[in-house]
Amino acid sequence: MNDVQTYALSGDRAATESFPFGSATVVIGNAGTVIVVEAGDALDRSCVWNADEVRLLGPAPPPVKERLVGRPRALGTDEAKLPVHLMVRGSEGLVYLGTGSVTRAVTVLRPGRNEHVLTDCAVRLDSPLTKPDLDRVRPLLPPAGLPSLEWLRHVNGDRAGALEQFITSWYPATSDTPEPPSAQAPARDLPDGLRQFYRLAQHRPGSLGAQNRFLPASKRQTDPEGEMLVFGEENQRCFLWSLLWTLDGPETDPTVWFREHDEPPIAEQEPLSGFLIQFSLFEASMGADYVALSRQLTAQQVNQLTEGLHPVPLLPFWPWAPTRFYVAPGLVLHVSDEGGDDNFSAWAGATHRSALAPLAEAAVEWVQFDG
Repeated sequence: MNDVQTYALSGDRAATESFPFGSATVVIGNAGTVIVVEAGDALDRSCVWNADEVRLLGPAPPPVKERLVGRPRALGTDEAKLPVHLMVRGSEGLVYLGTGSVTRAVTVLRPGRNEHVLTDCAVRLDSPLTKPDLDRVRPLLPPAGLPSLEWLRHVNGDRAGALEQFITSWYPATSDTPEPPSAQAPARDLPDGLRQFYRLAQHRPGSLGAQNRFLPASKRQTDPEGEMLVFGEENQRCFLWSLLWTLDGPETDPTVWFREHDEPPIAEQEPLSGFLIQFSLFEASMGADYVALSRQLTAQQVNQLTEGLHPVPLLPFWPWAPTRFYVAPGLVLHVSDEGGDDNFSAWAGATHRSALAPLAEAAVEWVQFDG
């Protein structure tokens, strides 16, 4: 398909306008919208993300935002229903991917103006790409510097060492300034494991959590009864994690207590030293750039999914849905038991797209697969 044929999909040539959306081109016309991205794979520019989705990184000009996201007064109009066509430009010319629809849009308020700018947009293809077509428009980059599994052999020997090795290999160090001493709790108020975790997070803030989070020292508090020190929470505060609070100083490796709203607390199966590793693995997978997600799995499917991975030798994490972890270089997979017969969910996070390769051949239905 050539440029003339492609752009004709948007409508009459005289009535079309072309705009940049980051590295992509968006053509708006009276018959539809054409989005063209460059072939390749990158986190910092528009591209085909997986077999189902094209991601656009902006900022986008106002006409593009209005066409893709829509204005309240435009809802229900013919303009809002115009097709969106997706294209990829490669070395051999333009490749037509099909039509799609916007499933996610992120806008930010422009400083000094009462105007929201579209900065990030996901367009889901109406028909997923085949593997050969995906490889053609999004050739995989070779892996580089995948985190090793050196930490794994220390899990049941030197857990503090295992935690440090995992966090420092998974999260790049930043130059973020730690909390000032005035905001930090006295060291005697925290067990050694928590003090180590916060020390590691000073220059690796991502380790504090993506789905759930550890509270900064300035926001830690006791529960209403003054019996527990709350140090972690779910992002909507649906549940909390805490330690027993005593005036005699913290235990060396205390029990971690999980509490949902006003329900009685439940003990995590691993003490703090194991819990910190589990929390770190869970959040690393949830916050990863590359994800694989599947639900409603049978036990047999879970076995197939994990047979090429290394199990982490810890008791199940998280009383809500007991969760076990499996790893490979640059990959963390957690499998949660959702209750009932053959009702498991699996979520994998990877530091590089190629690290998802061990999961690609499993006979499961993926909600999302970024490999």
